[in-house]
Amino acid sequence: MTIFSINNRIKIYKVKDAVLLSFEYEVLKKKLKEKGFKMTPQRKSIIDVIVTNQGNHLSAEEIYELVKNSCSNIGLATIYRTLQILDDIGVIYKNNFDDGKSRYELYQDEDHQHHHLICIKCSRVVEVEEDLLEQLEDEVERKYDFFILNHKLKFFGYCNQCRE
Repeated sequence: MTIFSINNRIKIYKVKDAVLLSFEYEVLKKKLKEKGFKMTPQRKSIIDVIVTNQGNHLSAEEIYELVKNSCSNIGLATIYRTLQILDDIGVIYKNNFDDGKSRYELYQDEDHQHHHLICIKCSRVVEVEEDLLEQLEDEVERKYDFFILNHKLKFFGYCNQCRE
């Protein structure tokens, strides 16, 4: 059995070809309840799809297509409402990669957000985990007397497959 940890709330257990999820739904239920919402089967299905596709930066439409396999009575409006709620309570991030769609990923317990490389031909998104801007942040804080909490950085170009 292999255990992959995605932040402190999610663990993915891989047993041969089967992937089992252990998401701390109690923490999420509590966050939802604090905002006046419940953990519904539809919300759980949406979260399951986001967790199993971590790193794929799915759009609402892509999430809808995957969720309706397990929850056939769900509507696209429910997907949008749930994604907004999950973003508001800090479970997911809403990203804009300038492709006309919002894309979603799980909130990571990081000191900074990771960066993204975005191919302008095939729309492939690659995550850059390293924070290469610490020195620049220090310089900007000193020069402009500004306290930086976070930053977002997107690089647009061509991936190795589209350059060939």
